[in-house]
Amino acid sequence: MDVVAADSPRRSNMFRVIIYLLLTVVAISVLRSIVGIFLKGVAQAMKAGSGAPGAPRASNQVPLTGELKKDPVCGTYIAAASSIKETVAGETIHFCSAQCRDKYVATMAH
Repeated sequence: MDVVAADSPRRSNMFRVIIYLLLTVVAISVLRSIVGIFLKGVAQAMKAGSGAPGAPRASNQVPLTGELKKDPVCGTYIAAASSIKETVAGETIHFCSAQCRDKYVATMAH
């Protein structure tokens, strides 16, 4: 009988540890869900705020639609709306960067 009596507090302590571990896991899961929902809401609010109608477009944004033009120097296709334009002999040429435009103009000068 002494063995059973001594084993009972040990089982009781082990049971408490298991319960505490399970409660900790549940608490962490709930906390992660709450933080995830909050961050998702913040991200959506930021996204909605940046794309407001009538808001000026950032200069580094590439348009998602529109006609593509090929840069004659490097061969990159660039949206006509965001390209760097140069008129040469009455023709508008589109460039992806100022460097490509400068190279083209330098070769045309020779």
